[in-house]
Amino acid sequence: MQTNNHKIVDYDAVLDARFGKKGTASRAEAEEKAFAFYTGQIIEQARKEAKMTQTELAEKIGSSKSYISRVETGKTEPKVSTFYRIASALGRSVELIPQS
Repeated sequence: MQTNNHKIVDYDAVLDARFGKKGTASRAEAEEKAFAFYTGQIIEQARKEAKMTQTELAEKIGSSKSYISRVETGKTEPKVSTFYRIASALGRSVELIPQS
């Protein structure tokens, strides 16, 4: 379907076709990987805004540069306690707000 030369895309159908229907193991795995990647991107952006290297961040939280790299690329997810330490080291806080 097209309107004014713009495609209307059913993203749920695209995700269903590529990763399986919601509630399936394959879809849950894809969502977990997406969340890990997104978390890493948030941390990387905050680190760069703080003008800090991966090595400096690692030293502040008692970790290694390779661990920070794996987090930022979404290859691993930090435990909640580590996420809070990272946020604090970057001069950030974590706030849970209700969704609207």
